[in-house]
Amino acid sequence: MITPVLRVLLVLASLLLLATFWVPVWRIDLFAPQYPEGLQMNIWLTHLSGNIDSINGLNHYIGMRIIEEKMFPEFRILPYVVGALVAWGLLAAAVARRWLVGTWLTGLLVFLAAAMVDFYRWGYDYGHNLDPHAAIKLEGMTYQPPLIGYKQLLNFEAYSLPDVGAWFIGAAAGLAALVIWRSAARYSKAAKEPWACPLHGRRKVLSS
Repeated sequence: MITPVLRVLLVLASLLLLATFWVPVWRIDLFAPQYPEGLQMNIWLTHLSGNIDSINGLNHYIGMRIIEEKMFPEFRILPYVVGALVAWGLLAAAVARRWLVGTWLTGLLVFLAAAMVDFYRWGYDYGHNLDPHAAIKLEGMTYQPPLIGYKQLLNFEAYSLPDVGAWFIGAAAGLAALVIWRSAARYSKAAKEPWACPLHGRRKVLSS
């Protein structure tokens, strides 16, 4: 059973996803001796920000394509996907059915997995398909950024990490899992100990 408190948590989890419209979801940081302060690319739900021009200037020498927003059709789709997930979560809170919360959490996890696969696919294509006429060419060298974590690319240390928006999504998934776990536990307890159910006494009075 999903109590009012758990329904409030569901609403909170759904609204956390809205934060991704105002904060970046992912970030890539590059550090090198000539850039001790680092270069950063922030990936938002709808656009990029950070030192994009500087990164493009460096990547030009090794034959990487110019990073620009039009190379990401995902920016036109993601707002609708996240909006649908928010509406889905609010519907689950309003209806208060565990199976609906479960499908919402499943949809959220599928969305996260698909986003990571898409990010890896982009990184592989971006790091492997290089201009054969580039000024700097190293035989067998590719420049695919790490999916998550750290990778050495020539003299650059590259870090690919979740940004604030991704943590909000993770928190939403965690709250949804908590709601499912707590509601399942309450349902199991009510099945084993019906006298512990708040409605048990009321039913007894009504039946007498």
